[in-house]
Amino acid sequence: MESFFGGLYAFWNQIVYAVSNIRVFDILDILVIALIVYKAIEFLRDSRAGQLVKGLIILLVAYGLATWWELAVLRWLLSIIVDSAVIALAVIFQPELRRILEKVGHTRFGAASTQEGERRLSSCIDEVCKAAAVMQEKKIGALIVFECATQLGEIINTGTIIDAEASTSMTNNIFFPKSPLHDGALIIREGRLYAAGCILPLSQSQHISSQLGTRHRAAIGMTENSDAIVLVVSEETGIISIVKNGEIKRNYNAVSANAELRRYLITPEERKENIVVKSLKRINPLKIKHGANIKAEGKADEKN
Repeated sequence: MESFFGGLYAFWNQIVYAVSNIRVFDILDILVIALIVYKAIEFLRDSRAGQLVKGLIILLVAYGLATWWELAVLRWLLSIIVDSAVIALAVIFQPELRRILEKVGHTRFGAASTQEGERRLSSCIDEVCKAAAVMQEKKIGALIVFECATQLGEIINTGTIIDAEASTSMTNNIFFPKSPLHDGALIIREGRLYAAGCILPLSQSQHISSQLGTRHRAAIGMTENSDAIVLVVSEETGIISIVKNGEIKRNYNAVSANAELRRYLITPEERKENIVVKSLKRINPLKIKHGANIKAEGKADEKN
């Protein structure tokens, strides 16, 4: 009993010593580590990497049990897997690692950093939303990608560069059913219609509704691998959707889509609010959703 209380007393003295000698940089160090851990957990929870991590944890537990129970063959087999874990992680988590690095290097849209850039982008959003309204009425499918900080050169190379001034008629002509470029995506760079007929990567998420067609899966896949904003018009239902960070929001009209694109591309909330307001919003349990937020769900959409 005396040894137990002696150990407890020694532990308490260590805590008092650590607290009494703590520096401002130590607090900063703790906060940075806590933020990194929080972001890592948030990322794993919202991506398929979470399932892979669970599998790795099971392998490590099995290796520990094999060592404890002296299961020689199983321990040898698991040791080979553990020894090459670093290379395996780099290969398995390649999409996730790329996404993390892109977010770390993320800076807001360079085209909108100047007054001229904002004016051109604002006009482009107006023209695209007018075109979306026409396509919504006529049920013409469309896939429009707004390039942000992440350069989409690889995607652009799969299509045809047009580098044209944004206009309603040009956008409608690109997605007209008889047009040779209507099947692919339209890439908008710096407020201009830069490339059309581009091929986007399909999302590999298992949580996407089977009722969402290839066009919407491509939009989700594009935003999972970049910070781009994608506007989609359903060919079957005419529903306008906006996709950001792998999350799809549906049931927009031309006016609400215009406002949402402006909020994302021109006047992000970070610019408009001071740090106090943002902090209060983060602790507010009530969240306002813009549009009908549907992540990987839909009632009816195109099968093409």
